[in-house]
Amino acid sequence: MANLDWVCVPRCYEIRRNYLAGQITTEHPLKQQTVSVVDSNPLSRALEGTDPLSQFARQDEERDDPLSQSRGEFDLNSKRRERDRVDQEDNTLQWSSRRLGILNRFTTNEKLSLSTSFLVTSGSMDGGSESIKVQTVVADKTRYRLEQLDHFDDGSMRHMMDLTQQEYIQRFEQLKQELIQSWHSDQRVKALKIGIQCAKMLADTTVLQFYPSQYVLITDILDVFGKLVYDRLRCKASGDLGASAAVLERERETARDTCQNWFYKIASIRELLPRLYLEMSIFKCYEFLTSSREEYEKQLHRLTHQLRGIADPLVSSYARCYLVRMGVSLTSSKGYIRENFSDLFVIYPQIFRFVARFNLHPEIVTASSYLQLYAPAFDYMLLCLVHKCELYTQDMLKECKQLKNNGAILMSILSSFTSEFVAANALEFIELINASETPGISKSQLLRSLGTSVSSCAPLQEQRVTFLKVAFETINKQTDPNEYINSVETWATFVSQYFTVHEVNRLLGQLNSRMFLGNAYEKHYSQLQNILTRIMQNYRSIELLLIQPNFLPYLDLFHKDSVRVEVCKNILSYYKQNSEEYTCDAVVTNALMYIGKILNDSVNALTVEDERRQISQLVNVFIHKVNFGSDLERQLSFYVEARGTFSNLDAVYGTLVQAACKLATRNRSKSTGFVKACIAYCFITIPSIGSVQQQMDLYLLCGQLALRYLCLGQADACFEAALQIVNDLPAATIDFDGKPRSLERYLVSYLCNMLATLIVVPDSPEQGVLYFLRLLVDVVGRHEFKSDSTARVTIYLHALDMLYVQSLEKFPYHIQGVVSNDNLYGHDPKFLVEVNNMCAQVVDAILLQLKSLGIAQQLRAQAELSLELFLRIVRYADLERESVVQLAVKLWLLANKAQSQMDENTLPQTLRSVEILYKQVVDSSPRQAQSIANLLMRMRNS
Repeated sequence: MANLDWVCVPRCYEIRRNYLAGQITTEHPLKQQTVSVVDSNPLSRALEGTDPLSQFARQDEERDDPLSQSRGEFDLNSKRRERDRVDQEDNTLQWSSRRLGILNRFTTNEKLSLSTSFLVTSGSMDGGSESIKVQTVVADKTRYRLEQLDHFDDGSMRHMMDLTQQEYIQRFEQLKQELIQSWHSDQRVKALKIGIQCAKMLADTTVLQFYPSQYVLITDILDVFGKLVYDRLRCKASGDLGASAAVLERERETARDTCQNWFYKIASIRELLPRLYLEMSIFKCYEFLTSSREEYEKQLHRLTHQLRGIADPLVSSYARCYLVRMGVSLTSSKGYIRENFSDLFVIYPQIFRFVARFNLHPEIVTASSYLQLYAPAFDYMLLCLVHKCELYTQDMLKECKQLKNNGAILMSILSSFTSEFVAANALEFIELINASETPGISKSQLLRSLGTSVSSCAPLQEQRVTFLKVAFETINKQTDPNEYINSVETWATFVSQYFTVHEVNRLLGQLNSRMFLGNAYEKHYSQLQNILTRIMQNYRSIELLLIQPNFLPYLDLFHKDSVRVEVCKNILSYYKQNSEEYTCDAVVTNALMYIGKILNDSVNALTVEDERRQISQLVNVFIHKVNFGSDLERQLSFYVEARGTFSNLDAVYGTLVQAACKLATRNRSKSTGFVKACIAYCFITIPSIGSVQQQMDLYLLCGQLALRYLCLGQADACFEAALQIVNDLPAATIDFDGKPRSLERYLVSYLCNMLATLIVVPDSPEQGVLYFLRLLVDVVGRHEFKSDSTARVTIYLHALDMLYVQSLEKFPYHIQGVVSNDNLYGHDPKFLVEVNNMCAQVVDAILLQLKSLGIAQQLRAQAELSLELFLRIVRYADLERESVVQLAVKLWLLANKAQSQMDENTLPQTLRSVEILYKQVVDSSPRQAQSIANLLMRMRNS
């Protein structure tokens, strides 16, 4: 169609403007509607309840007879006792909360052994083994069970050797399941024997470092046994539903007798340790024998005295811990716990005889590791002693002072006593720590525990400075860098939480001095990092920290690049979360620039994209927070400095360009000099960004900004630069999930946006008429699209829209102060000839693309785009020109050929659009209306 005689027709927007019909209303159309229903029918209320007759019947049903009242009272008393126990043993004293921690802490790589007669491994099913046999017919069941217990044959024991820790745990889980199955299959003696064998294993301290975990595993089984016994007795005591009072009394008497029998059976066990553990496991059952708390305490004191017969201090300590566990579930009395500690203090010196032995043989276990074995038992017992009771706190502290080698007890006191008590006696605890010389317990460990406690609750205000001074005198005396840094790590929280920034700065200075000696920092990066994290977490102002003289030198302790980068990321993260909205402090800004530069320098070609993105986000937050108010030149200077600092971070460059554009909008001067400086900064910065897509977006943004502030030369430069790099845009980009994403749709959207902007851009005298549009069409023509792509046609169609607007006497929109082409050319005929020629060229390019789509068998796309071009011809072109009409008819016929592949409503809707256009112009432009009418006739006839 090289001979297409295209002439744009005029258009009056006011005539064709359609207003939405409205109506007057007294209520807001989006207001929530509330509907209230008033029920005035009294008869409907009868359905909501019961009638009077049924109420009497219900009262009769609910009135309890004497027997059910007796049962109800028993249930009520049981529930009350259960509630009392729950009140006494709240979450603080729950052993289950400590269980997992012990299992994770005390592990071993040594081989373990286990002896039992109730586990059968594969290949060991001996027919002659003396295992417990199920008796189906027994004349005297009780006597038989007692005989079974008396004639327990150790010859049937199987010894499992060389078990790993995991296998050992699995065997105990099997024993637990065997106990439960035996109980439910009415083999009570077998269940009891499993409990006895498990309790006997608690005397085995062959693998010392695993003993606390061994204790947890075995007491789990004993707890299950005790619960099974208790539940059975409770079931017996409750009786059957609807039983008479006499029957209920007999049931309770039977339960009482059964309970006594259980205690008698356990009392007949010959060995002390299993006898005590089994009795403690069913200690809860004493409530079936007595309801007197004095009786509970009497039995607890009796068991406490019996525990004196255990020689090994480690075994004895954990046995006492188990007694306390059982006791707190029944009574709130603390007397028996205090007596247990009195006994422990008697045998306490024996612990250090073992410590002396281990000092000679450290290959078995070190003295420090051995003393740590006692910690779970001591901690729990002390916690139970002081829980909701301060009666014995001073007493325990006094006894601790009198003990030799009191470090182990002091450690447990610091971790178990309330923070308020420790804070009230803080100076006394410091004296105790200074005087403590316990093998296996260093002063660093004690100071660490004290620091943890006072961080939760500080001493009185008037004591804090003295306390801190005395504490750090002790800390600074430690010559071992490991001991020193471990102490300071905990105290950093206390200092940053309760003292001024000057004390924090002094602490950082002391750390710098100590850790630089002998390059000690190289072995303690983790602790140094934790100290800085705790300070930032607890100190209220991150800005004040940044300006301290010792803060940035502290970062020099991190010579390892990976650690240094991680520390800097943490600092910027805390600054992001806890800083003021804006900052203008030069010292803070310089400190953050220094930290950001460390992160920037860590980025290279091998840095993963996620790491690069994370660093960029942190730096961007810092840049957004720097605000010098009305000093715009200083703000721009900061952006210039940041550009030189963050050269490896494209995302930061993008942020700087956008920030400079925003800064330009804050200019209140009539002169455009500052705006031009901002745009020049952006124009220089954008080429350094690696992403072509981001460059294009920023060039367009800067061009639009320059146009807004009448900087036409800068706008032209930005638009031209954007169009020059369009063909550098890759065909696809990689999404966050690693999948390629085509950029074709982005390019169409981008160029359409630019075309809308170019409408108001006046032609440059140096470049000629419609220079940017010609450049855009040329760039699109040279860009490589897929053979079946519709993108090029879509862009050409929007270019045709833009050209038609250029032909109008008045553009639909303007930018204030910008003399657009409608005012520049004044509807000059020569300019209109250029526009019409350009329209013809664009139409020819569209027709070539439609032909290519037909060759590629993209018939639906070809038909739909043909209709798009058809509508533009009808709206924009003079239909009195025969060549134009013929082209329109051919496009209509082309679309009709592919009617089966399009939506059935497409062609009718297109026809209606032409009819509406006819109605709009019939009065204002009769000649154009007649041409449209002739076209409509040919469309209908086709």
